[in-house]
Amino acid sequence: MDTHDGSRVTRLATALTAPARPPEPAARTWTIRVSALLALGVGLVYLIWRATSTLHPEAMTLSVALLLLEVHAWLGLALFTFSLWDVDGAPPVPGQLPDLSVAVLIPTYNEPAEVLLPTITAAVALEPAHRTLVLDDGKRPEIARLARRLGAEYVTRPEHVDAKAGNLNHALAQLDVELVAILDADHVAAPGFLLRTMPYFVDEGLALVQTPQDFYNEDSFEHVASRRSRQSRLLFSEQAVFYREIQPGKNRWGAAFWCGTGAVVRTAALASVGGVTTTSVTEDIQTTIRMHRRGWRTVYHDEVLARGLAAATSQQYALQRHRWCAGAMQVLRQELPLTDRRLTVPQRLAYAATLLGWFDAVRLLGLLILPVAVLATGASPIAAPLPLFLLLFVTSLVLQQHALWRLARGRIRPVPTAVFELTRLEATLRAIAAGLFERDLRFAVTPKGRSRSDQHERRTRMPLPRLLTILAVAHVLALAWYAASMAGVTPMRYSIPAVAHGAAFWATVNAGLLVAAIARIRSARFADDRRASHRFPTTARGTLDGHEVTVDDLSLTGAQVTLDAAFAPADGSQAPLRLQLADGVATFACEVRSVRDAPEGPGVVRVGLAFHPGQLDQQARLALGLFHAPALGAPAPTAAAPAEREEADGRQRVAS
Repeated sequence: MDTHDGSRVTRLATALTAPARPPEPAARTWTIRVSALLALGVGLVYLIWRATSTLHPEAMTLSVALLLLEVHAWLGLALFTFSLWDVDGAPPVPGQLPDLSVAVLIPTYNEPAEVLLPTITAAVALEPAHRTLVLDDGKRPEIARLARRLGAEYVTRPEHVDAKAGNLNHALAQLDVELVAILDADHVAAPGFLLRTMPYFVDEGLALVQTPQDFYNEDSFEHVASRRSRQSRLLFSEQAVFYREIQPGKNRWGAAFWCGTGAVVRTAALASVGGVTTTSVTEDIQTTIRMHRRGWRTVYHDEVLARGLAAATSQQYALQRHRWCAGAMQVLRQELPLTDRRLTVPQRLAYAATLLGWFDAVRLLGLLILPVAVLATGASPIAAPLPLFLLLFVTSLVLQQHALWRLARGRIRPVPTAVFELTRLEATLRAIAAGLFERDLRFAVTPKGRSRSDQHERRTRMPLPRLLTILAVAHVLALAWYAASMAGVTPMRYSIPAVAHGAAFWATVNAGLLVAAIARIRSARFADDRRASHRFPTTARGTLDGHEVTVDDLSLTGAQVTLDAAFAPADGSQAPLRLQLADGVATFACEVRSVRDAPEGPGVVRVGLAFHPGQLDQQARLALGLFHAPALGAPAPTAAAPAEREEADGRQRVAS
């Protein structure tokens, strides 16, 4: 580091001393633990009563199936309690930057240049001094030119074997550095990414520092927000509970694991296990298990230091979850981490919580089928006095749901969580079977960026999973059968009407959730996209062909502006857009793609602009403005003027 550069020293000092995450008050931690232990205790009493006093001898199959589903839910809560017992277990960030050589690796296969440009630009700009390598398994000349123009090295390989893991191993074999930072092609690092993670490596026994995955496209399929005019408030992020609570909780047990991107790894640790593992499609967690076996330590640094692209459509979402689940099954089969004595008992339990959690899909399928089966057959899985059953069942259920919510620090929302579980249900069930029984699974890259090239073609809505359609039809038919039976139209007579009423209630709830899942999958908001890069909302000012405009949204490939109708350009014409960036004025040559009336009223129009290709220097400057912010690790939604948006800590934002 240049000690004569005062501003640089100040930035370094800030990076090394700022806390990653404010600690949770002790009183709050203990109330969360007590609520979880109370739910587990009451649940255990309820399950013992269920097993000894409520099984119906005339419907034993349904009775035992329902009991097993309830036992599975209780075990899941127990592992969840273990995982989230302490979310502040990370060691403090050391106050010195180790003198270690580092390289930033960006593996890519088919991601377009518009996605890679901000990732490479931000990586090259990181401090301290380092090498940046773009590892292109697609052998694309345009990506080679892009990487070299932005100041990165370009690496490809003759044989594309073992997918991402093989790509990384090929690069590692050519490098002589002590640390490697790994960023997926769509993950843009914040300015403090290396400065905040490298200090941990003063501990020579540390193999890995992992940071949260966070996403700048909060209009993605896996985000739920309330929209108010042009502003939106994020209500639910499907991955937030894992990356902002579960992973921090693993620090207490020494079980934080690599999540593929946003991580810094010691090359000696990788070498000690033979490099990045290539025998599963989730090489990250499998490699971490092998490093833990050899005594290496890991840390989860709970501070967002890189942001990427979340799955934009249900198909991308399902493909990604299928790969994660199938990989988890492969790891269970190949590594046997739950019984491996080379891992500590807490590490084994922590891995169990993550890997076995995918079997929740089996429980969900059972909970969907059981009410339909009861309504269709008239069988009763419960043989107990109704008032007593309702009292114990409702009490146990409410306590468990409350404990889940408290343990997740408010990041679990029952309805959105259930909807997302349904949208990925078929993909997860297929992945469980494939991962457990198939020997040769191919790594499927999640598509990012533009999903169709024709700008005028209508957007295509995503198809429904077949299983979801079957379940929805089955629920409609079962409820219709129940209604007809209660009216005396069918020969069915329910021996215990109260049980049938309860089954009808749950079938109605399930049907509502199925409808919500179907509506989300088929929503036009999550159809395929013609935009090459994400657009950030902004209230910036600029000029278009010399006339003042308000910039409504801005991306690396285009913009939407509002201006006086008297100065509106013709559709298809060429016009320069001039913007004030943090490092000066930038002018973009643009093609006018659309001109339409603005909602502000008559005399005002909105103009859609596409930047001409080949403006790489200007786009690189714009990338740093769009994706970087003055505060380390904080996102900036616009280049010219920050949009008004909530920038609270992730925990407060979701729990509010």
